Order: sequence, then C-alpha cells, then structure tokens
Amino acid sequence: MALQDVLDFGEVGADEAGCDEGGAAFGALAPMRTPLAHGAWVDIAPGWLRRADELYAALLRDVPWKAERRQMYDAVVDVPRLTKFYDAAEPWPHPGLREICAAVSAHYQPSLGEPLVTAGLCLYRDGADSVAWHGDRIGRSRYHDTVVAILSLGSTRTLALRPMGGGASLKFTTGHGDLLVMGGSCQRTWEHAIPKTRDVVGPRISVQFRPAGVR
Repeated sequence: MALQDVLDFGEVGADEAGCDEGGAAFGALAPMRTPLAHGAWVDIAPGWLRRADELYAALLRDVPWKAERRQMYDAVVDVPRLTKFYDAAEPWPHPGLREICAAVSAHYQPSLGEPLVTAGLCLYRDGADSVAWHGDRIGRSRYHDTVVAILSLGSTRTLALRPMGGGASLKFTTGHGDLLVMGGSCQRTWEHAIPKTRDVVGPRISVQFRPAGVR
C-alpha cells in the first residue's frame, strides 16, 4: 500500500471530545491492571488521550516513515510496517508527544526509578501489517524490570502476549487514544505481538515510550 493511500484515510470512527487544535489533552492516569505470571503486569487506560484525532493526523502527515527490509533465512523481505525512532535528544514530530511521555513517565517513574525518554513509532497500514512475537530486551530490560508504554492511534488492533517458553496467550484490544503499559518483568518473561488480521481495518499508529537504551 502506498503511503499516500494511508494519508488519504478518513475518519477513524472515534470522535474524541476536545479534538481542537492545540497540545495533547489526556485524562487522569488511573489504569486498570492485569497481573501476569513471573512478576509481569499490563496496565490499560482506555480512551486516555482525548485529542487523539489531531495527533493521529499530524503523525501520519509529518513523520518521515521508513520502510525497512530484513534478512530472513536466505531472503531479504519487507518489514510489514513502517517505522521511525526518536531518541531523547532529537526533535520529536509533535509537541504533544513530549507532553504525553512526561505525563506517563511521572506516573511510573517512582516505581521504575528512571524516566521514559524515547519514542518509537510504528505505522500499521492495514490488517496485513504486523509485528512478530518478541520482547524489548535490548538494554537494562534484559535483566531488570522496566516499563514500555504504548499509545494507540487510529484503527483498533489486538496486542497479544504469551509467556516465554510457551503457554496460553492473552489478547488486549487497543483502540484510538488507548494507553497500554507493560511493566515489571514483562519484557524478559513474556513476548508480545500485533498479529495480522483478515478484518478490514485502516491504519494504526503505535507510539512506544521507553527508558533510555531499552528497545
């Protein structure tokens, strides 16, 4: 699918209150926690970002989305999503992202011990785009508890989790403006994925906020 086709996508089907021009607006962060095995947990704050429409449109338009290719066995294949990573020092594509990152960081830093400072963006153009099972285990998250906060914008998709080494998977539905946070030992004891879907879905942007060095 061409990027222009994505930019021409219309309403996402979620009319958020307060979607006028301006900075980010979000509700009180009082997420619902799901405890997992091995000291992991997932927090969900549905509809947390109230100005989701404005941010969604701005990121679709302004982010220099990158199509990557990856070696898989004896072939080089397209990565089934578009991406862009922003570290703490470089300009971010919308001022609202730093406001959101700061608000989430303030909530979790007392237990985490360090702030969230990077923003990794993925654009899932349709149901054929996905991310395979993995954990964010680069950096301190390989050995220590950490937090990865994911803001979802656009169409609803499923985030699946399963224990490392096998076991039943769990599914969390993430919609427009929802915040999902994976914490505790989640990155080293569980894997997560965005599966492909045969449903007709439009684009979804995932914004992942992480501590320095965690990928």
